Amino acid sequence: MTKLSPLQIERLKYEPKLPQSLQHGINSLEMIEGAPTESVGDQEDIKNLFPNTYGKPYVTFNVSSSSKSSEAVNVGVILSGGQAPGGHNVIAGLYDALKSANQNSKLYGFLGGPSGIIDGKYVEFDDEFINAYRNTGGFDIIGSGRTKLETEEQFQKSLAVCKKLNISAVVIIGGDDSNTNAAMLAEWFIKNDAGIQVIGCPKTIDGDLKNEQIEISFGFDTATKTYAELIGNIERDANSAKKYWHFIKIMGRSASHVALEASLQTQPNITLISEEVQQKKMSLASIIDYMADIIVKRANAGKNFGIAVIPEGLIEFIPEMGSMIANLNDIMPSLENDSAFVNATTIREKFDIVENRLDSANASVYSSLPTLIKEQLLADRDPHGNVQVSKIETEKLLIEMLANKLDDLKLQGDFIGKFSAQSHFFGYEGRCAFPSNFDADYCYSLGYNAFALISNGLSGYLSSIKNLTKPASEWVAGGVPLTMMMNMERRNNKMKPVIKKALVELDGPVFKKLADNREDWALNDRYLFPGAIQYFGPSSVCDITTVTLQLEQERELASV
Repeated sequence: MTKLSPLQIERLKYEPKLPQSLQHGINSLEMIEGAPTESVGDQEDIKNLFPNTYGKPYVTFNVSSSSKSSEAVNVGVILSGGQAPGGHNVIAGLYDALKSANQNSKLYGFLGGPSGIIDGKYVEFDDEFINAYRNTGGFDIIGSGRTKLETEEQFQKSLAVCKKLNISAVVIIGGDDSNTNAAMLAEWFIKNDAGIQVIGCPKTIDGDLKNEQIEISFGFDTATKTYAELIGNIERDANSAKKYWHFIKIMGRSASHVALEASLQTQPNITLISEEVQQKKMSLASIIDYMADIIVKRANAGKNFGIAVIPEGLIEFIPEMGSMIANLNDIMPSLENDSAFVNATTIREKFDIVENRLDSANASVYSSLPTLIKEQLLADRDPHGNVQVSKIETEKLLIEMLANKLDDLKLQGDFIGKFSAQSHFFGYEGRCAFPSNFDADYCYSLGYNAFALISNGLSGYLSSIKNLTKPASEWVAGGVPLTMMMNMERRNNKMKPVIKKALVELDGPVFKKLADNREDWALNDRYLFPGAIQYFGPSSVCDITTVTLQLEQERELASV
């Protein structure tokens, strides 16, 4: 038997809290329908693509005055995309709801992500299996994967596997792409009279799967608290040694919610926000000037140290870098079939070929970059054939450019300090952490609620738990149609339906909190040290949620 740590043993005992409406079980629920919905954009296009699932109402659940019985059903569950703390509790909540409704019901877990339902690789859960994973981090209970469910052949194979197991509903736990695929699968099943429902659950530590009905994606709370602990530790070290500038790149390619939340929890000297850089059309040079100015001012005050937080996807939001990367994505397929490029004996030769193929302005940008960054831009592509931005060491690019800038300022007599830098990347450290009490409760509720949606005959819905800054008993359980969150975007040179990502709102209360304090935090040492996630003790410490969610809820209450 695997030896468990003391914390593992204690966390297995934790009993997640549920909204009051779900506490009496699935058989004691009544569903309340709201008004019909429409997609956030491109309404006619989305409606035409999803004629069977478009326009469905938002629903909520209340405790019923009467109880009903439930027939035994078989359900399949898929973990899709990158890991996020709490995924195991979604499955545990789903399992408990299913079994409480009818002990003869079965839950199957498809192995390795969406490919499991295509290839027919699965496990059947029982109490012993589920109990070993309650309140734990990771997706290792069944594994995850990034296979997309979008082709006729994949749908046909998925249907055959479900028929073999007598599965009447599938729950897909994933982010925006995964739930876009869930919407497509739900539509296909209805169109083909398959008799199989599809329900999604909102997962991503990036925090960009949210809207009026989905207040937060699960895993964001735990991941940002984990990163904030690490940043706080580095702040304490920097303030002790007083000799290093620490450049911390933090996960979040398409949106900067993680960097913003972690910064609000720790108050570093510099926080770059990709959306702001894009809106202000800040060049790489202007970013360097902004950061160098803070470094110089702190040096003038005798402070040759500091903390800079950088979102993972920053490089794509810098206008000239984004243009160059897009151009690079366009030419790479032809370059990979170019014998001169493939057979080049030195990296310099490859650089020259790339620069000759790029548009002149983009070639100039590429030429100006450090060798390390140039190489990383030519590394293996992602599944779409694009540059893997997460592998670009933006923090090292900024360090090198700042060092050169500060050397020039020193020669001019405008910089009297020293500049020594350390680089960090925080990503995988937060994806599989023990879920916070909030995420343990939220995820369990999402899974339990997913079966409530199934038992009420719904398909093409996302499990929704709202009112999340209140105690769990006051949370509101319901469901939102997946098509409601969709619009059309260009992917691989084709317009496709996708769930719209929620970017940082520069006119919203969360970014405003940073903007209002940015100058003070830059020059003074206002570091906060949140420490490790607390699982035991006062609820004011253990159950507190993110600054982001608190500020957004305050705005909602103020607008009522």
